[in-house]
Amino acid sequence: MRLDGSCHCGAVRFSVDSPHPYPYQRCYCSICRKTAGGGGYAINLSGRAETLDVQGREHINVYRAVIDGETSTGERRFCRHCASALWVFDPQWPSLVHPFASAIDTPLPIPPERVHLMLDSKANWVEVDARENDQCFAVYPQESLAEWHQRLGLEEDSEPST
Repeated sequence: MRLDGSCHCGAVRFSVDSPHPYPYQRCYCSICRKTAGGGGYAINLSGRAETLDVQGREHINVYRAVIDGETSTGERRFCRHCASALWVFDPQWPSLVHPFASAIDTPLPIPPERVHLMLDSKANWVEVDARENDQCFAVYPQESLAEWHQRLGLEEDSEPST
């Protein structure tokens, strides 16, 4: 599925191909919550890095979070004008890019179930809206984005797992 995205002010526009476009994984860690999750969580999708096409690249800044005293290799891209979170890229997985669902303008498919992760980091004011088939994890699930799509028969194409 081709995903088109943009920042709020329109300075940055991008597109990327995603065989895993379902916005099912809600991350409640403090990094996602503070950088992209106004509802207490953020949702990342998966895309093929080689298909990422960006207009307005000069308007993008990078934030690398500090985790347990170490600077993360993950590069969180955001618009330097309006601060919209755009995508995460990590050179440890150079074939992948993870756009934030909140930056995607293309209508996304509704997931049949969701995964709530990093619940041990959840802010106390956040209420988890876990439904009947949802899975909840204190930290990370074993199942990757690709494996979740494969298990449910929702994968459009093959891509390396993260």
